Amino acid sequence: MRRFDRAAEYLARSAARGTSRRGFIGRLGAFVTATSAATLLPVSRVRAEKAPVPVQVQEQGDPTSCDYWRYCAVDGFLCACCGGSASSCPPGTEPSPITWLGTCRNPADGRNYVISYNDCCGKAACGRCNCSRDEGATPVYQPTTANDLDWCLGTQAGVAYHCSLSVVTGPAD
Repeated sequence: MRRFDRAAEYLARSAARGTSRRGFIGRLGAFVTATSAATLLPVSRVRAEKAPVPVQVQEQGDPTSCDYWRYCAVDGFLCACCGGSASSCPPGTEPSPITWLGTCRNPADGRNYVISYNDCCGKAACGRCNCSRDEGATPVYQPTTANDLDWCLGTQAGVAYHCSLSVVTGPAD
């Protein structure tokens, strides 16, 4: 037992010589600060579902035309001209989980609908049916409704922009 007591006494005395209350409080403060600052780091909060589920509405018009009712705030190449549809990406691309929003009036029923605009990413730009309608767009300092950004961040396919979707998420009333 004597050996154990000597070893414990030696460790306790060397710990007491090497530390102080101020040092302990300083290290504790640094630890608390570092752990609270870690929550401010960017974290991907992408859920399993990538794009909103389309809502069924009465349709009227040509989805390959820039005058189509869903495209009131679109900026980019229309996926309907690039092998997809107004609400689905072409094969080989994936929808960005980050969107911008618009509110468009459907002429078929006279109601306003919230439209989620997703960029389809993973291939080079489509280059067909370029459409830039800025109805209700805001400056870039309010990015959720700005359509002038590359929204392909957060995809597995990378940041290559291909075309833009316009998914009806629900009525605006």
